[in-house]
Amino acid sequence: MRRIPARLSLVLFAALSCTAALFPVHAANPRSVEVDHIAAVVNNEVITAMELRERVEQAMHQLNRQGTPQPPADVLERQLLERLVLERAQLQLARETSLQVDEATLERAIARIAESNRLTIAQLQAALEKDGVSWSRFRDNIRTEILLTRLREREVDSRIVVTDAEVDNFLANTPDALSGEEFELAHVLIRVPEAATQQQMARLVARAETAKQRLNSGDDFARVAATYSDAPDAMNGGALGWRGRDRLPPLFADAARELSAGGVSPVLRSSAGLHIVKLLGKRGGAAAGPQQLEQTRARHILIKTSEILNDSDAESRLLGLRERIVNGASFAELAKAHSADLSSAKGGDLGWLSPGDTVPEFERAMNALKPGEVSAPVRSPFGWHLIQVESRRLQDVSDERKRTAARNALRERKADEAFEDWLRQLRDRTYVEYRSGKE
Repeated sequence: MRRIPARLSLVLFAALSCTAALFPVHAANPRSVEVDHIAAVVNNEVITAMELRERVEQAMHQLNRQGTPQPPADVLERQLLERLVLERAQLQLARETSLQVDEATLERAIARIAESNRLTIAQLQAALEKDGVSWSRFRDNIRTEILLTRLREREVDSRIVVTDAEVDNFLANTPDALSGEEFELAHVLIRVPEAATQQQMARLVARAETAKQRLNSGDDFARVAATYSDAPDAMNGGALGWRGRDRLPPLFADAARELSAGGVSPVLRSSAGLHIVKLLGKRGGAAAGPQQLEQTRARHILIKTSEILNDSDAESRLLGLRERIVNGASFAELAKAHSADLSSAKGGDLGWLSPGDTVPEFERAMNALKPGEVSAPVRSPFGWHLIQVESRRLQDVSDERKRTAARNALRERKADEAFEDWLRQLRDRTYVEYRSGKE
C-alpha cells in the first residue's frame, strides 16, 4: 500500500452570489422576471446560464482576492463553461458507477475544514453566511470535491504501478533528482484532443503561441493562465507550488533547470497537450547524507466499499472487529478472515514502514498509536482500516529511502500524467452541445 497523493483541498470556498438577468415583461408593467436559458448540453444534462454566471462571479471574486488582473469577460466565461462541462462529465461518470459520499464522510471533511481554520462548525457557518455563501451550497461544494477526488483515486491513482526496474532506471539516470533541490513553478496547459485534426492542432498551437507572445510582452502570468489554461489550477494563476525535481514531470524539470527565476519556457509539447512553464523560484540542492528514521511495524485489516457495502457499513464492521480485538481476539486471525488486502495471508502484517510509505490518512492514524494499540476505523483511498502498531525502531535507511523516494516520485509523476490523459479521453467521448455560442 503506497502513497497516493491526497488532493482533497480543505479550504473555504469563495462567495457564490448570483445576479439574475432581469427583463421587463411589458412597457406598461414595471415588474421583472428572472430569465434563464441553457448554456450547454452535456450528454443528457444541461448547464444553465445561471450556473455559468455563478461560476464566473466566483472566479472574479477569487481573482480579485488574489490581486490577479481579470481576463476579458467573454474569455473568462468561455474558459469556465469548458470547466463546467468537464466537471459535469466527471460527476455523471461517478453517478453512473454508484460512487457516493455519505453524510458521515461529509461531516468529517467539514470538521477538518473548520479545525484547519481554527473555527467551530457554528463559527464556520457564520463566517460563510457573512460572506454570502449559504451553508447548503457550501456542503454541496465540499461533497462534489470529495466525489471528484474519489473518482480520480478510483479511475487513475489506484491503477498506477511502479516496478523495481523503473526505480533502478530512475536512480541510475537521474542521480541528482533526489538532491533536495526544489522549484516553484506556474504553468499554462492547453489540452489537445487525442485524435486532433490538423486544423484543430493548428488552432491550439496558435492559441499557445498567442499566450506566449502576451507573456513576452510583459503580461501578468496569472492573468494569462486564467485566460488560456485548461488546467484546474488556472484560476490560481497556474501555480504548482514548491516541488522537488523528482516530483515534476521530466518535461517541467528539464525546462526549470534551464530557466532563471522569473523566466518562461517556450511552448512545450506532451501527451496531455501544450504547456508554458514559468520558474518562480528555486531553493535547496544539498544532497542528503546518511539518514536515521523511525520506522513502524504495523498490521491492518482492510474493508473495501462497494455498491453493496457503503462507508457506514464498512465502518460498522470494523467497529465490531475492534471490539473483539480489545476483548482478546487475535488481530492476525481476524485479518486473515476479514481483510481485503493482500497482507491478510500474513495476518495483516505490513512489515517495517518508513514515513511516506503509506497514504497520509493511514500514516497519521498509525503515528498517533502506541505499540499494542488498535486504531478506530480509518478511511483512506483504499477503503476502511483497523491499524495496530506492534513496535518502532530507529534505522539507517539511506539507500532504502532513496528507493522509496524514487518510487513515490515516479508514482506521483505517473499519476499526474495519467490524470491529464484520462481527463482528455473523458472529454473526447462526452457529447457536448453549446447553446451560448461560446465554444
